[in-house]
Amino acid sequence: MLTYATWQEPTIDFEQDETYKAALEVLRWSYAQYGEEIVYACSFGIEGIVLIDLISKVKPDATIAFLDTDVHFKETYETIARVKKKYPELNIILKKPALTLAEQATQHGDELWKSNPNKCCEIRKMVPLSETLAGAKAWISGLRREQSPTRANTNFINRDDKFKSIKICPLIHWTWKDVWRYVSKHNLPYNPLHDKGYPSIGCEHCTQPAFNMDDLRAGRWQGSGKTECGLHG
Repeated sequence: MLTYATWQEPTIDFEQDETYKAALEVLRWSYAQYGEEIVYACSFGIEGIVLIDLISKVKPDATIAFLDTDVHFKETYETIARVKKKYPELNIILKKPALTLAEQATQHGDELWKSNPNKCCEIRKMVPLSETLAGAKAWISGLRREQSPTRANTNFINRDDKFKSIKICPLIHWTWKDVWRYVSKHNLPYNPLHDKGYPSIGCEHCTQPAFNMDDLRAGRWQGSGKTECGLHG
């Protein structure tokens, strides 16, 4: 699997690359169109790191929302701290669910992510994102068509009926190699779990290493039949 640790000197000139220019143009249009009424919902995975850097070039004080489920890897929280240090002007918000883990256990039983992962995602991701987007007209996502079959038809601009919003996906044409080339070229901070076989990083209890380049999300909810948390389908 291609990660920073295995990637050698990048050769791409991003200033001339059409994929890069398209992503930047989508972001410029988005912030011109929606101004302060757009939020980037970021998981701080590798695509998120690229998007944060691109967004900082367009709107240095943009709002970045992280859905803090309270069960993320410690490496994820450490990555967020490094990103905050690199981009001090960005408004990075850690959005928590209404229920603490103890309250959730009291109401729904211990380890809900095992017994009912869809309900867990609803409580700790879906509802918090809905609350975050309540005052926004649009939100940005790091979806790429290459990530999985469920994301293969994603467009730059998408009507999001679930959240009654517009979902903007600037990286749809980026490949896994494009993402790592950009991170390498610009020496961006990123989650070290990517170097340990985690192409997609979610909550600690629901994420395993994955080495299937045909489905970079194969490590999420392994064995459950679940492929998405619900935010994107």
